[in-house]
Amino acid sequence: MMLFGRTPVLPTPDQALRGRPEPAFAVPSQHTVLGNPLLGPYPSGLQVADFALGCFWGAERKFWETEGVWTTLVGYQGGYTEHPTYEEVCSGQTGHTEVVRVVFDPALVPYTALLKLFWESHDPTQGFRQGNDVGTQYRSAIYTHSPDQAAEAAASRDAYQQVLNGSGYGEITTEILPASDRAFYPAEGYHQQYLDKNPGGYCGIGGTGVSCPIGVVRADG
Repeated sequence: MMLFGRTPVLPTPDQALRGRPEPAFAVPSQHTVLGNPLLGPYPSGLQVADFALGCFWGAERKFWETEGVWTTLVGYQGGYTEHPTYEEVCSGQTGHTEVVRVVFDPALVPYTALLKLFWESHDPTQGFRQGNDVGTQYRSAIYTHSPDQAAEAAASRDAYQQVLNGSGYGEITTEILPASDRAFYPAEGYHQQYLDKNPGGYCGIGGTGVSCPIGVVRADG
């Protein structure tokens, strides 16, 4: 957590807030832009991807604007506290990231295309911050839902590292972990599709300007 200018530090499981067995708030039923349900179960054939790339308000919009994405929702993942609140996550005492869950049709948009959008929409070398946003909750992360996703995420990281090195950037700090080990907790209703409800709201998302050499959708679909 951020204390008097100190570098943020992730809590250990023993240090983390305890949380609660049930959510402290309700989550809206439908996406305000795409019109589809936010929570599963999702239709057959769709897949789920989880990305953390800084403040989730602007990050979510990046993904809902992508063709082939069926729904998006923001939440907290990668930490220890059960069913945390936004205030608890911002305290730095839960270990969570601010994450976007992306439900997509792989026949329309492959996972590699989502990875490309992820890498190019933020600076994955900044550790516990993203731009002016400082805290462990702003760290870069990919939580994978299959061995294929894990392999593609790792390959994309290695490919992007090479081009970042050539552009003067440091080492990628993105954590790649299985989603099965990192529970996803939906965020409060006012965070869901925040920039649709507040078009002039804070975004905070900005990439390095370095193109990631992956994720080109094939012309034959």
